[in-house]
Amino acid sequence: MATDPRRKRKIAAYVIAGVIAQTAIILLFVLLIMRFRNPKVRLSSATVENLKLNTSSASPYLSMQLNAQVAVKNTNFGHFKFDSTTATFSYRGATVGSANIMKAKAKARSTKRMNVTASVSSKKFSSVRQFRRDVNSGTLTLNGYAKLSGKVVLFKFFKKKKSAEMNCTMDVDTKAKVIKNLQCK
Repeated sequence: MATDPRRKRKIAAYVIAGVIAQTAIILLFVLLIMRFRNPKVRLSSATVENLKLNTSSASPYLSMQLNAQVAVKNTNFGHFKFDSTTATFSYRGATVGSANIMKAKAKARSTKRMNVTASVSSKKFSSVRQFRRDVNSGTLTLNGYAKLSGKVVLFKFFKKKKSAEMNCTMDVDTKAKVIKNLQCK
């Protein structure tokens, strides 16, 4: 039984085309889906409650409750499981409060939103004169920082350690008792 040489070439061309197509699909899968990215964490909103300021005494202080919403944006095709951590709030380099961010999981290609509450207070400031000046101007600038460490898990098989950092600044309007100019990097 003799086979036609044209038929052999046709079969070889189909096999080669199939291998090339399969290689292209695998390459696209690896480059687009299997790529692990660092998630992003931001303060999406914040409100102030029970703001108390004292600038008249020799040792001025600030006291308030900061209610914030933390958003963890996961752009990966696998979920991001992160450990609990602490977000710190500072005024001119001095830590004035902290909030616990609980252990959670941000689903694939979604944003996980969590509410956190921080008690912000300070009995002493390194620059009493600057604190009084800021209060008299009506604006106190606070910085918020947190680092979420965890793993991106894809298909329950591929795991990669990733972390997300939040670095935000916000202005507390001491007269209106609201947060203004909330910006995160």
